[in-house]
Amino acid sequence: MSIEPESSKLGTKQHWDDVYKLELENFDDNGDEGEVWFGEESVEKMVDWVVEHIPSSEPSTILEVGSGNGTLLFALLEAGYNAATLSGIDYSADAVKLATNIASTRNADEIHFSACDFLNDNPPLLPHMDQSSLLACWDLLLDKGTYDAIALGGKDEQGRSPAYQYPQRAARLLKDGGFFLITSCNFTEDELKASFVTPDTGFIYHSRIKHRSFSFGGVSGSVVSTVAFKKVAPTKK
Repeated sequence: MSIEPESSKLGTKQHWDDVYKLELENFDDNGDEGEVWFGEESVEKMVDWVVEHIPSSEPSTILEVGSGNGTLLFALLEAGYNAATLSGIDYSADAVKLATNIASTRNADEIHFSACDFLNDNPPLLPHMDQSSLLACWDLLLDKGTYDAIALGGKDEQGRSPAYQYPQRAARLLKDGGFFLITSCNFTEDELKASFVTPDTGFIYHSRIKHRSFSFGGVSGSVVSTVAFKKVAPTKK
């Protein structure tokens, strides 16, 4: 069982609204696209995983939860993925504006960015997707730091951060056989497995991405963890 981090301003919408308001102003003023969360190496490793397991030749739909300035989705576009199959959501309206403005400079206007509160709203579908259901319709969900930020939100009366809702929210959006790829700096691989591999989600562990490790006190670890889960269909009785 994972130990949730203490609440922090990084878990508040106001913090991220302030961050992206400034980054939007900086982009408009001098073209600075903003911070790459977890660095370029993490982006490259996630893209490499997607290329290996969900080739761009397949007509897959990809949703990034908490897309920020769009760095990861732009990297997928550069790797050969069709912009019309890529979507990013963020609960900060200025993050969506920033990503959209950057997209216009990268010939990436077909990537769909929208404001959405992942824990409370269903992400909008891409135009070519079956509009009859908002659930079980994505092939791949991506998260690079969003679960971390949500886990820093205020605790409820039972001492839970809002992140307790996240695994089931993610699972319900994926098709059977779909993948969820997450990079975290606040949770270890084992803690992510404990939170996401449950009877309620239908997730099973699929694979991990190796990051540079460090050793301290005889114990080895990584600054970040990236884990892939696969959603399996429930067993028919």
